[in-house]
Amino acid sequence: MADGTQYDVVILGAGSGGYACALRCAQLGLKVAMVEKDKVGGTCLHYGCIPTKALLHAAAVADEVNHGAAVGVNATLDAIDMPAVNKYKDSVVAGLYKGLQGLVGHAAIDVVEGEGKLVAADTVEVAGQRLTGKFVVLATGSYPRSLPGLEIGGRVMTSLEALSLDHVPASAIVIGGSVIGVEFASVWKSFGTDVTIIEALPHLVPLEDDILSKGLERAFRKRKIDFKLNARFEAVTQDENGVDVTLEGGDTLQAEILLVAVGRGPSSQGFGFEEAGITMDRGWVPTDERLRTSVSNVFAIGDLVPGLQLAHRGFAHGIFVAEEIAGQSPMPVIDSGIPRVTYCEPEIASVGLTEKQAVEKYGEVDTYEYNLAGNGKSKILGTAGVVKYVREKDGPVVGVHMMGTRMGEQVGEASLIVNWDAYPEDVAQFIHPHPTQNESLGEAALALAGKPLHSHN
Repeated sequence: MADGTQYDVVILGAGSGGYACALRCAQLGLKVAMVEKDKVGGTCLHYGCIPTKALLHAAAVADEVNHGAAVGVNATLDAIDMPAVNKYKDSVVAGLYKGLQGLVGHAAIDVVEGEGKLVAADTVEVAGQRLTGKFVVLATGSYPRSLPGLEIGGRVMTSLEALSLDHVPASAIVIGGSVIGVEFASVWKSFGTDVTIIEALPHLVPLEDDILSKGLERAFRKRKIDFKLNARFEAVTQDENGVDVTLEGGDTLQAEILLVAVGRGPSSQGFGFEEAGITMDRGWVPTDERLRTSVSNVFAIGDLVPGLQLAHRGFAHGIFVAEEIAGQSPMPVIDSGIPRVTYCEPEIASVGLTEKQAVEKYGEVDTYEYNLAGNGKSKILGTAGVVKYVREKDGPVVGVHMMGTRMGEQVGEASLIVNWDAYPEDVAQFIHPHPTQNESLGEAALALAGKPLHSHN
């Protein structure tokens, strides 16, 4: 065993949270080591956000071709060449990976390859050496969950295997109608697959405001994406021809493949967390608002910490913890202030509280729903959707909920509105460029401020 190497901070995991923490620690003059068994960039860059969004872009191009005649551009879609789509997707990932390796390489960060284990509250063991840190940051991320009785393999896959399919399946069943499930359903439908989603809860994207869930269901019906709500998986069998999925109640569905998209679980097994005295909760690592675990010199960030599982949350956590360790007393990262986007077609974007959550918190609220039918750019794009504001009664805006093609790009302004406790009157004073979808935020604010121009109050 090599002698222990002393650091200010040892980070276990180099995903969005881990590498952001390492880069910020290095900027702040802290001596930092980062341990990673796979590749810097983690799930988001290599197996999650980036490759799925590349697939969704290819799907959007396919949709544009298919709908070209509607705007007088007569075009036909010859084929989806999955090996070529995958080559494009992989080239996007490779380019970003190279850039990230450059950033980490130029910073004063010791990157240690191998599977690390916490062997004491201040020590990580990896590849036969011990790294000791005044502070340790746990950033081991998450993995795709399955369900009891659902063995992954063959025609039954998680998002990981689905990302590297070398052909377009003729038909697919998706178990789970939340973010990952609806994104893959959207891609495959655009590529020509018959898709059925099975969701145990009463709505698709069940964590979103009801107006977005219902709106997405309408849009998916129009796209002929089938879905079954309040439906629970019971059993699956597979052979060389496909999969048979049995639901509670006895209904059986057949398809070429089955995607299991029932969320992600914390990657916390086998790292020695509990043995080092860290309190766990069903695999998660609970923290206080300063992201400290039950052991005072150990922090946890990203998907390990109960709450939203988003790469940009992990990234923000990483920066926060680096600044906290450096004594800068940064503002805590609050989940409700983090913007969320589901990149299916149409896109779903939101930040802050749903109407139900706002009523629970404030009692009385005001809401306004602006229909994108009144928005020039949305009309040009041929998209339907909505922008909904939720405000505390006569108070600031506490939630913004949007649906429509490209509306994910508008959540940045929505995030400023919610996080800066803006009043509709404040937002209504901004001049939004015409014609853009961005105007819809201004129009909704004008209406909520009591001076609608293009809509009825």
